Amino acid sequence: MIDSQSVKADAVVGADSRGFDGGKLINGRKRHAVVDTLGLLLAVQVTPADTGDRAAAQTLLARVVDAHHRLELVWADGGYTGSLIEHRLTAFALVIAVVKRSDNMRGFVVLPKRWIVERFFAHLMRTRRLARDFERRTTSAEAMIYWSMTLLMTRRLARPRPSRG
Repeated sequence: MIDSQSVKADAVVGADSRGFDGGKLINGRKRHAVVDTLGLLLAVQVTPADTGDRAAAQTLLARVVDAHHRLELVWADGGYTGSLIEHRLTAFALVIAVVKRSDNMRGFVVLPKRWIVERFFAHLMRTRRLARDFERRTTSAEAMIYWSMTLLMTRRLARPRPSRG
């Protein structure tokens, strides 16, 4: 699953790495993330908020395919349509399935399969340092996201399992 989240940037974030997301009216950065079906992070990329989803997905999906060779299908929202689908299919034999909402839905509705990445972003927002972007460099912001997901994954591994018997 691939999606993006716009986050407000603190005053220490330089103008060269921040942008304005007109859709969400946020001045800051955008986090583009690819997660697996359990909601665990495969790759993340932090860009200025005015970067389009398709443009960031080009480089992010290339990194994911290089690291995870068995990946065949990626679910995405309507922002990832167009030439991206044909490019990923021809370049990496990667199928992008766009999960769209029907025309009769009103308000904010989390669609099936999309809740996986929305839950990932909710976990990030629970980490106090990631509620707003305080990092000067985008690589530091990406490292903080990896750090937050490491905490989540270790908590899941350390959770006691129910006994079978």
